[in-house]
Amino acid sequence: MAKTRIGIIGVGGISAFHIESYRKNPDVELVAFCDINKERLDLMGTKYDVKKRFTRAQDMLAQVPELDAVSVCTWNSEHAPMTIAALNAGKHVLCEKPMATGEAAAQEMLEAAEKNGKILMIGFVRRFGNDCRILKDFINTGTLGELYYAKATYLRRHGNPGGWFGDKSRSGGGPLIDLGVHVIDLSRYLMGNPRPVSVYGAAFQKLFNRPNIKGAKGYVASSATGKDPCDVEDLATAMIRFDNGAVLQIEASFSLNIKNDQGELEFFGTRGGARLSPELELYTELNDYLADVNLANPTALSFDGLFEEEINHFVDCVRNGTPCRAPAGDGVVIMRILDAIYESARTGHEVALG
Repeated sequence: MAKTRIGIIGVGGISAFHIESYRKNPDVELVAFCDINKERLDLMGTKYDVKKRFTRAQDMLAQVPELDAVSVCTWNSEHAPMTIAALNAGKHVLCEKPMATGEAAAQEMLEAAEKNGKILMIGFVRRFGNDCRILKDFINTGTLGELYYAKATYLRRHGNPGGWFGDKSRSGGGPLIDLGVHVIDLSRYLMGNPRPVSVYGAAFQKLFNRPNIKGAKGYVASSATGKDPCDVEDLATAMIRFDNGAVLQIEASFSLNIKNDQGELEFFGTRGGARLSPELELYTELNDYLADVNLANPTALSFDGLFEEEINHFVDCVRNGTPCRAPAGDGVVIMRILDAIYESARTGHEVALG
């Protein structure tokens, strides 16, 4: 079988993980790059010896018809138009998270994939982590029993990357849509993808991006200029209720007065509980004693091979028709949740979902 020919739309920071992973796959050929920033486009094209370079995705799709699939790695507001254009051009698409800046655009993306008979996979990379695989094994075999409550946090003390991340017109929001999307999706995935029925959320814009902070190393986007707008929330929190009665509580921040950055997931079931922080620890009963269980093998999320797992799965889906583990339909549901959190934060009321 011939190699799968790949194009990259958007060669900013996250694209490097896609590019490096594609390069390691023997069944893939990187054919074309596209980015509106000509300087960065040429830099990346030279680095990876990709000679077909375009500043407009429409030109790449029209002039490189041999492309089989593309990764969309642009800022969030371009996910929908770039993905739909690629799907309509007959290409399979791996679109970075979040799927779009709202549910309506995400639904249009899904419909374009269905109309064209192409795969649309969403970059929920945490689904491909070793920690997810191990914890899902315990959940699937009934070790935790019925999961009825979960908590997920992704908190940064000083972590607004600047660039487009703080510009709502391009990002669609702040830490909720950038960081929270990871833990909301991972939690829901581990809980069996229940359907959300209501959301109560709050969002705060109190600290902004804190450019006055001295000495602390923050997160810097490749698009950061030092003069970027910051009109997104710096903290969001929400409670999500699902159709099976389970509840998920989430917190996500770019700026928050805490001691250290935090990232953990907790799941509570009828037979046991689990905590990823970052190693996995299980809480259960043994011989009528309360017991805390730690595994002998490493269980913390490893970035070694994480994106390769995701990319290899996408390529496998394209080449062999393997069922997609991060399908567009799941992305639409996550966007419905994010929309509802922002709406609840705006109105101060619970939002019921149909």
